[in-house]
Amino acid sequence: MTIANTAVLIAAVMPVITMGLAKAATAGKKRSQGGYDNNDPRAWAAKQEGWKARAAAAQNNGFEALPLFVFGVLAAQAAGLDQARTDQLALAFIGLRVVYTALYLANIAPLRSLVWAGALAANIAMFAPTLSNLF
Repeated sequence: MTIANTAVLIAAVMPVITMGLAKAATAGKKRSQGGYDNNDPRAWAAKQEGWKARAAAAQNNGFEALPLFVFGVLAAQAAGLDQARTDQLALAFIGLRVVYTALYLANIAPLRSLVWAGALAANIAMFAPTLSNLF
């Protein structure tokens, strides 16, 4: 398995870990006191405030970013982009997503948006060989 393929797995697990942080913060609390409600997790997430609410939003964004990343890696590999280059772009994406999540949790929106754009650029760069074949 390539580094880029491993990065796909990491990217798929990252949103789960992000929300896991918010869930862990309520460990030991009863549901009636705001503890995690496995019977109605979406309603529980909707009631969160502060960094826990931002963790839920970061989780959603992580899942939203995942398809483009997966297809970016697959497109780069199918188009014959140098595997080392694909691995570098995949690792850049993962690193930027870690920073993005930290900035989201810390409520630093302007910088978070710049980091999000960097991760998007890494994805687009993986499509570059495929796009150049269209013209």
